[in-house]
Amino acid sequence: MILATYNIHRCKGGDGRSDPDRIVEVLREIKADIIALQEVESQTSAGFDMLGYLARAMGMASIAGPTLERGTGHYGNAILTRFNIIERRSTDLSVPGREPRGAIEALFDCERHPFSVVATHLGLRPYERRAQVQRLLKIFQPELQGPAALLGDINEWYLWGRPVRWLHLYFKETPSPRTFPARWPLFALDRIWVRPRAALRHLEIHDSRLARIASDHLPLKAHVAVEALDRFDSSINL
Repeated sequence: MILATYNIHRCKGGDGRSDPDRIVEVLREIKADIIALQEVESQTSAGFDMLGYLARAMGMASIAGPTLERGTGHYGNAILTRFNIIERRSTDLSVPGREPRGAIEALFDCERHPFSVVATHLGLRPYERRAQVQRLLKIFQPELQGPAALLGDINEWYLWGRPVRWLHLYFKETPSPRTFPARWPLFALDRIWVRPRAALRHLEIHDSRLARIASDHLPLKAHVAVEALDRFDSSINL
């Protein structure tokens, strides 16, 4: 099974051009089973549903998680998947005075293995991310006591910032490939954690020629051993 997270930047590329078809081609290159998307913007006033367009082009089911809704459209998180969706819900992670943020919680039937995914896009300020990660950890304890993944644009510029340390403590440490900016990646803003840690076999950026211009972030993908999801130890201490 392949998981991926990709901040598509409203489909606006490094050349300043908005082109959903380039994003579709990058998603096809990734060949993921579950994809967390950030900065998905749909302009209802113009009759363009970006998430619907991407889902149809990929032949995948979609889950919308808008964090900003206006009369002209909406903007936020989303998930595309090849798996059956068992449950879904949205969680508000907003901090007063800052841009609204949220997470999508979804339960999938992954080859007869129940697997929970939380997809998110955290805030730009350190105090926002600290508060948001604490809320996310409350989702995993006790609601998601089982095989699960947290993925998205964490916006943590420091490899050992407190939010990252807290997540490593809970999920165990994972690699942090640099994904931003796409043309010359310097920062590991996009992250994937998987529980149990033994199920995460390989983590890599998708660094194709097209991916370097389609968005300002590179996609990050994780190879997960489905058979290892059965070997889950829920005795986690924080």
